[in-house]
Amino acid sequence: MACADASNGGVDGLCIPRFLWEAIDASKFPQRSIEPRMAASQIQGLRNLDATPRLNLASFVTTFMEPECRELMEEAIAVNYIDTEEYPSTEKIKEMCVSMLADLWHADLGASKATGTDTVGSSEAVLLAGLAMKRRWQDRRKAAGLDASRPNIVMGTETHVVWEKLTRYFEIEPKWVTNRPGHYHALNEDLIAACDENTIGVVAILGTTYTGHFYDVEELDSLVAAKNEETGWQLGIHVDAASGGFVAPFVFPDMKWDFRLSNVVSINASGHKFGLVYPGLGWVMWRSRQYLPESLVFHDNYLGKDQITITLNFSKGAMNVVGQLYQFTRMGFPGYREINRHMQHTAERLREGLVKMGSFEVISASDRCLPLVAFHLKDVEGRAYDEFNIADRLKTFSWVVPAYTLAAGNQARKVLRVVCRWDFSPTLTNELLDDLQEALDWLEVHYIYTKDQLDKIKATSIKLAEEKVRSSSITSKWPSVHRLQSLAERGKC
Repeated sequence: MACADASNGGVDGLCIPRFLWEAIDASKFPQRSIEPRMAASQIQGLRNLDATPRLNLASFVTTFMEPECRELMEEAIAVNYIDTEEYPSTEKIKEMCVSMLADLWHADLGASKATGTDTVGSSEAVLLAGLAMKRRWQDRRKAAGLDASRPNIVMGTETHVVWEKLTRYFEIEPKWVTNRPGHYHALNEDLIAACDENTIGVVAILGTTYTGHFYDVEELDSLVAAKNEETGWQLGIHVDAASGGFVAPFVFPDMKWDFRLSNVVSINASGHKFGLVYPGLGWVMWRSRQYLPESLVFHDNYLGKDQITITLNFSKGAMNVVGQLYQFTRMGFPGYREINRHMQHTAERLREGLVKMGSFEVISASDRCLPLVAFHLKDVEGRAYDEFNIADRLKTFSWVVPAYTLAAGNQARKVLRVVCRWDFSPTLTNELLDDLQEALDWLEVHYIYTKDQLDKIKATSIKLAEEKVRSSSITSKWPSVHRLQSLAERGKC
């Protein structure tokens, strides 16, 4: 092990690892090599500052996989997924997953293969699906001799930020539908009212990030069908099922939201959320091959054979698709159903505990929603703390519980949210409830004044101090007004 020089303040015979003496200098590229253990120790020291993934209740992303699955994924860590000539099993594994998803989501297959692909999360999946809708709309308009330069897409303001990226990257006008007060997602009639002849599609969400609510996609499908019949348009629905795509089929099997509905043209879901795979995996599926424009299909042969590419990126690791096939075959439908029932049960347990505490109001749905609980403090006049203070206080117990404001239409409402993943146990639920109560008790004692009250106290303090300075015959003994303001800002005056 490389040690610090004892002549530089060290002790003879005592070996101090160099990484304890030297910080990583990120201002320039390293000019020397170090031992593997030293490099690992320095980086591990940085990573020790992170939250514990299992206690990160902000995230929808999978934080636990079985050892057998992790072993398979580690074996595939060096495999470049795109090299299908050298690694044909990876392509086969992907095709098997796509075929299983086509069955799960009731795609139109007939004699054709399922049309879909894995992606790097749902963000890439959304971009591909949105681009496909744009190209199909443009092709129809051009074929009819109509202007195809002003595409728009209709969606609620509670959609994921990737939809805003789609509109900016691919020059699509966003037609945002604001939530009505008291509603936590866009209403179907408002979505339809926003459509016109330039609309490439309507976005439905199966599990919003804010509150976990599901759209009534079946009702939206009926409204789209009626609008198409009335106008001759060919509006389609994309279902953003980033979270709900691996929830609804197992616990709400009779709820129609997928390709059973005739106007649903594409679906995305995150394998790394309730698909139960570690981060970095999404899926996009089209109703059938006709909904994926040929202009988005690419061919190349410089890796040894002709191969088809429909993703935005090229090289990527194979480990995530390997993990997905493991989960599909290991869990099967019964396994996913039981895990989802467990998560729903945990969410209900947490909901009941919050209601019993008496300080919170739960706004997430109790039925047909994601396994999460979104809640806020009951409105009380003169309370000196808010949801952001609670989130901050919970960090002292190592919990990560996000506080945020709702989407446009309800943006004044601050909320907290807990995602009940499958490794969030009843024991941890009880601990969280206890820590929440302790956080509230602490805030009640330490947050006495509201911000408005503090501002008034500071203003009064400054005014009194200024008057004292002016009335004093020896002004040099008193601090300047600037100094008094500085003290007041820090709560010292």
